Amino acid sequence: MARTAEKVESLAREDGELLDALDDVLDVAEEQGTVEWSDVSGEMTSGQWGRLIEKGLLVDADGNGFAVEDPDGIREALSDDEVEEAASFDTDGDSSWSQWDKLAGVGALAMMAGYSLTSVRNTIGGALDVIFGPLEAILPFYVVVMVLAMLTGLYSTLLQANLMDMDKMGEYQEQMKAIQEKRKKAKERGDEEALDRIQQEQMDAMGDQMGMFKEQFRPMVWIMLLTIPVFLWMYWMILSPAQSLHPQTITMPLVGTKTWTAGVLGPLQAWILWYFLCSMGFTQIIRKSLNIQTTPT
Repeated sequence: MARTAEKVESLAREDGELLDALDDVLDVAEEQGTVEWSDVSGEMTSGQWGRLIEKGLLVDADGNGFAVEDPDGIREALSDDEVEEAASFDTDGDSSWSQWDKLAGVGALAMMAGYSLTSVRNTIGGALDVIFGPLEAILPFYVVVMVLAMLTGLYSTLLQANLMDMDKMGEYQEQMKAIQEKRKKAKERGDEEALDRIQQEQMDAMGDQMGMFKEQFRPMVWIMLLTIPVFLWMYWMILSPAQSLHPQTITMPLVGTKTWTAGVLGPLQAWILWYFLCSMGFTQIIRKSLNIQTTPT
C-alpha cells in the first residue's frame, strides 16, 4: 500500500489533473471489474491514460482490458492530505517568465557588449553622464561609487522581494526535503526496491529544480538590465580623459593605495572591488532596515 501511495503522490506532483483521471478510471473499474480506453476517453487524454499504465497503476487483465492495481490503496492515497498538497503544487504557473521578463533578459545581454565595444560603452556612458555627471562634479569619485552601490543595492533588494515568490520556492525546497527524508528511511531499513522508486522520483523532480532556478533568476535579469548601464558609466568615467583632472587613487584596508584600474585580486580592478564592498554592505543594511526576506524560510 505504501508503494501505491508513493506512486499516486508522484503523479500528483507531476500533474494534479492525473488524480482526477485516476479517480475516473477507478470508478469504472469498480463498476465493471476492468476498464478500457474507450470507457474513459471522454474524461482524460491519451497521455494521461498512458501515464497511469507506465506508473503501474493499471495492469493488463489478460487481454480483457486493464485492471486497477491495489484499488483500496489508491482510494486511501487519493484522500491523503499529503497527496492533495502535492496536487496543488504548480511547478509551471508562477515560474513562467512573462514577455517583459524575456525582453529584459535580451536587453541585459545586449548591454553586456558595452564592456568590449567602445562605441556601446561611450553611448551608454555619455547618456548616463547627464544624470550622474553633476554628482561626480561635486563629490570625490569614491563617494560617487558608494552612492551608486547604495542605489543599486536598494532596487536589487526591492526587485528580489517583489519578483521572487518565496512561498513557491519554499514549496520547491520542502518537496526535495521530503524526498530526501524518504530516501534516508528507505536506506536505513535496507529497502532497495523503495530506493529505486525514490531515485525515479528524484529524476522526475528535476523539472521542479529547473522551476526553482527560473524563479531565482527572474529578478536577476531586471537587476542586470539596470545595473550594467551603471557599471558601464563608471567604467567610462575611469577611462575618460576628464578623469585625469581628479585623483586617480584610492586607499583600501589590506590593499593599500591603488590606482582605480590596478588589479588588486588577480584581474579584479580596484574600482570594481570598492563597488562590490560598498554594495554588499549597503544591501545588508537595506534588507535589515526594510525587513525584506530574499531567501525562503
